[in-house]
Amino acid sequence: MKDLEIILENKVGTLALLGETLGKHKISLEGGGVFDNGKQSIAHFLVGEAERAKEVLSQVGIKVVKVNDVIVQKLRQDVSGQLGLFCRELADANVNILIQYSDHSNQLIVVVDNYKKAKKVSAKWMKVWWS
Repeated sequence: MKDLEIILENKVGTLALLGETLGKHKISLEGGGVFDNGKQSIAHFLVGEAERAKEVLSQVGIKVVKVNDVIVQKLRQDVSGQLGLFCRELADANVNILIQYSDHSNQLIVVVDNYKKAKKVSAKWMKVWWS
């Protein structure tokens, strides 16, 4: 899975065009969101076929500005404070979170400034909380 960073014109129908285009090409969105930023919106979506999605979106004038590696982190829903605890682990490893959202399976999706370090934190987290 990869995160697509997309700049959308902030006007009626733009998100519909994005969804229709990906749907037409059988590319599924697995999580993400769109955030208003004045005349443009910033979107982040989780996809399995990032390069293909980027290509088909460019054909309809939607610009994917970046494809990001992601940490897909399972959190314990039965334990309060998991978001804070996991984010603290990243912070203590000097990893900055650039983007955060959830996928359709209620997993935490993060894009970070140091993917290699974050993968180590994630692996350790899984051993502590899920073994």
